[in-house]
Order: sequence, then structure tokens, then C-alpha cells
Amino acid sequence: MPDLAAFALAFRAADSAPSLAEAAHTYAAVGVPVFPCVSGAKQPLTNRGFHDASSDQRLVEAWWRWTPDANVGIPTGAASGLDVVDVDQHSESGFPAFNGATRRGLTAGWAWTVRTPSGGMHFYFPHPVGVEQRSWTTRARIDFRGDGGYVVAPPSRVRLGDGELRYYQFGVQSPRQSAPVDAVALRAFLDPPRPRLARPEGAPRGAGRTNPERLAGFVASTGEGRRNSVLFWAACEMVRDAYDPASVLGVLGPAAAHAGLGEREIEATVRSAFKRAVPITTRGGGGRPFASEGVHL
Repeated sequence: MPDLAAFALAFRAADSAPSLAEAAHTYAAVGVPVFPCVSGAKQPLTNRGFHDASSDQRLVEAWWRWTPDANVGIPTGAASGLDVVDVDQHSESGFPAFNGATRRGLTAGWAWTVRTPSGGMHFYFPHPVGVEQRSWTTRARIDFRGDGGYVVAPPSRVRLGDGELRYYQFGVQSPRQSAPVDAVALRAFLDPPRPRLARPEGAPRGAGRTNPERLAGFVASTGEGRRNSVLFWAACEMVRDAYDPASVLGVLGPAAAHAGLGEREIEATVRSAFKRAVPITTRGGGGRPFASEGVHL
């Protein structure tokens, strides 16, 4: 388990640091691995993204000397010892669902909070030792950032749609004893699995986990009138097998384009699949990396 008290103090100190470089050093000094992200945005600047995160002060110094205005990214899950429940606040709010989960005892063990630029909240939890909890997203405006994910940390800033730069800000430290969140139980509460879609006529059996290329072949060979529905079915199959958005688009996008669908229609259909389908993963299970912050359709 990480030293949560030291981590919380580091988050509070970083929030008021005079520069992003000093904030990055503040995290690294207590063992929180960091990596640079695009200034004013969330995308990683390093070749391997959050996989490059480090608490080595010399490496952190080199990164922020290279790009002083880089935002600070922190990997979640076992890499840092921290999991994050991300409650969104855009056109719809995830706070009612989060409050319902808290009343069920599913999210009461958070250690501290960070206010996000859009008005949402990151709730930080200790990552359970020896248990893999993959990142996921839900229709309830709540995402989970665990293994295979990352978050942007204070005092990073993001330029929103109105052009204004807004900051990630340290919120409050919980007076209660912190405890890991059961990501599987939380997801089941927020986003109960829906029945699997019926297999379209002519679709290959068992094509998802065993051979996604067969799914792509089926999509590419589909004629006008069924192209969109077949793409949606194939995308849902890959989502249920815990493929991330980039992988789904990478496999099915060219196939759908070959079948005659436009780029926007393809992206919208894949996005809809991620809203409908639920990855089949279990606590401690293998699974493939699911959606992480910074992956956009």
C-alpha cells in the first residue's frame, strides 16, 4: 500500500506549486510516478505514454526542462498504488449515481478529491495490493481509472471548448479511513450488463476473443442496408472482450470504410458500442487494457 498521507500532502503541495515542473518534482519526491502531457491537454508527450511514468528526479527534471508547460500525468492502478473514480459534470451529471454508490458502501473509502476543469471530481482510492482492476467507462457519467489508465493531476490545466484554460485543483482530504474500491461491484451497480446482441446472419461464431480479424472481414463484406448494424454488433463484441477504443477503430474502421461507411458514421457507431456494451472482466482477471483518460474517439 502507498503512503497515502504523504501522497495526499504531495497533491496539496503540488496544487499550489509555482510551476508545473515543481509540481512534477513534488509528486516524484514521495514516490508518485509522473509523465508529461501536452500543455493545455491530456495526451501524453512520451512515446509510451503512462508506461513511461517515473519518480526518478533526474528524468523528471529532463522532461520538464524540455517542455516546462507540460501537464502532469499520473498512471493509475498498481503503477502508482492509486485508483481514481472520475465523476463527470457536463450536460449530464454523474454525482447522483456516485452518491447512490456511496450509500451502498461502494465508494465511501476515498482518500482525497481533485476538482476537474469541467466541474467534475476525481475521487482517489488506494489500489488493492495484488488485485488487477482494469480501467472502464460507463453510461452513468462515471469512469474508473485503474490498471491500464491514467489521470491528469493538479495544477495541470486544460483548454475547454470555450477556449478558457481551467485547472485541476486539490479538493479535500477525507476524514475517514480510506479503503480500496471494488471496481467490479461498482461497475455492476452503475452499468448492469445488457443482454448480448443477437449474432447477425452470416457472422462468424466465436470471432471476438479468438480472432477479431474475422469480425473485420465480416464487416468489410457486408452490403448496403446492414453495414451500420453489423459494425455496431462487431464493435460490441470487441468491447465485451475488453478492447480499447483505439483497437476497435483500428481493426473495424478500415473494414467499415471498405464496406462504404464514412469516417464520422464509423466513429459514431463505435462510440455507441462503448456506451452499450460492457467488457467481460473479473477481479484479478487478465483482460485487455480498456479505455483510459486521453483516449478519444
